[in-house]
Amino acid sequence: MMRSDSCMEGGGPNDETVKLIPSGASAGTGGPQRRTAGSITSPLVSPTSVGGGHDKAMPRLEQAAQTPAASGGPGGARGSHSRQAKPGPNSAFNPRLIFSQIVALQSFHYLTLGICIQCNHVVYGSSITIDRIFTSQYIDIWTGEGWCDNAAVLTSALVGSALLAVIVEKSKKVLDFSVTLFFIHAMICCLYGGAPNTYSWWIVHIMATIIMTLLGEYLCSIREMYEIPLLPYGG
Repeated sequence: MMRSDSCMEGGGPNDETVKLIPSGASAGTGGPQRRTAGSITSPLVSPTSVGGGHDKAMPRLEQAAQTPAASGGPGGARGSHSRQAKPGPNSAFNPRLIFSQIVALQSFHYLTLGICIQCNHVVYGSSITIDRIFTSQYIDIWTGEGWCDNAAVLTSALVGSALLAVIVEKSKKVLDFSVTLFFIHAMICCLYGGAPNTYSWWIVHIMATIIMTLLGEYLCSIREMYEIPLLPYGG
């Protein structure tokens, strides 16, 4: 009894029992902690501290993964900018280009009319005068002589539709250029000899505008399809 009291008071055997507890035991529960497969514990670091360090390391890993993108690495912003399509010269609004196209179409329109009037003079013996271009007195849908000048206007519309595919090249702009051409022609006619006052003049020129627009859009769409590169089969 004396020995047991001394042991309890001195704390010899009990202290040795406490010191023999494994270091992986939880201090809060007092029992040894279960070790699962693949887990590694350190005698100096508790499992709770290891878990907390893992949670703090995750944001650092995510930040490191995002660092190449922010610094312009292979998959970063510099690579994305290089993959963007560069705008072509015709994609932006260019007043000089549009003005040059209008002047070219208008010039070829009057050139074609002049050539057709010369052909009518040779074939039918009609007079050569500038009034046939800028006045409405020679255009008539009810007489054969009037159809000579009507054919000249319609022929210039056919030639203009082909020129649209060469000069404008875009089917979505054909209507704008066709209407602009005949609007400018009507304004010049008004300045030269007054506003056209016959139905024949308006009917013929409206027909010419429709022909030039429809055929021009068709030819421009064909050219746009030819410009699309086709990959070989299985390429």
